[in-house]
Amino acid sequence: MEIIILITTIFYLLSTAGYFSYLFRQKDYLQQTGYYLLAAGFLLHTVALAYGFMQSGHIPVTNLFETLSLACWTIAGVFLVFQYKFKLKILGIYTAPLLTLVMALASRLPKEPVQVENIYNNLWFIGHIIAVFIGEASFALACGVGLLYLVQEHAIKTKKHGFFFRRLPSLELLDSTGHGCIIAGFAMLSVGLVSGGVYAKSVWGKFWSWDPKEVWSGITWLLYAALLHQRLIAGWRGRRAAIMAIIGFAAVLFTFLGVNFLLKGHHGEFTRW
Repeated sequence: MEIIILITTIFYLLSTAGYFSYLFRQKDYLQQTGYYLLAAGFLLHTVALAYGFMQSGHIPVTNLFETLSLACWTIAGVFLVFQYKFKLKILGIYTAPLLTLVMALASRLPKEPVQVENIYNNLWFIGHIIAVFIGEASFALACGVGLLYLVQEHAIKTKKHGFFFRRLPSLELLDSTGHGCIIAGFAMLSVGLVSGGVYAKSVWGKFWSWDPKEVWSGITWLLYAALLHQRLIAGWRGRRAAIMAIIGFAAVLFTFLGVNFLLKGHHGEFTRW
């Protein structure tokens, strides 16, 4: 198991090198190399998670290592789908280093299996976890696209058509890709909140208990709902949308990790050391 995780991390690292090489040299074969290395890492990661599932019999979210590993796997999978859909070659310059960093940090955490309750095998719980992780992975990519948008916009406004201007795609492509990521993320987060409510009802007897994680998940949902509403009604595009995507992902990170470390609640067990 550990050797597979190590090799997976190495593949993500090599993918990072491939994408950085593409950033500087702008050769398509370097981007393709980075893409295939990331895909290979994703496949190995899938093997590691499948092995862990077969060994434990439950979805791997019982400690911080498993949670971070599953989050990385989801980001990698969503990236591969979005890359196929939007053809935004440069997005790997953000995604591959992110995967490498998180996997490197996760690999240093305790990996000992823990005893879990049968509620982990609840189908509503599994659906909740899958939907929320896909949604948050989509928001992570939207944040990356937002950062790229701001860099390219700055290059255009300052009329310094230098390093990044020549290497980043048009603002229109970045804006449409970021919007696509947010729509997908919002849809999956909505599914995750609904399935989580049904799961909570079956386990704790009520759909909503004002747990800190629930409250911040609701706040995050409202942030992205406001962004989509303003884009539709007030025409929020470009810079505003990019900044909101970054702010929204900051809320996602706080909901994902900060709440569990700083506030008490029944979700804390999913990120215990």
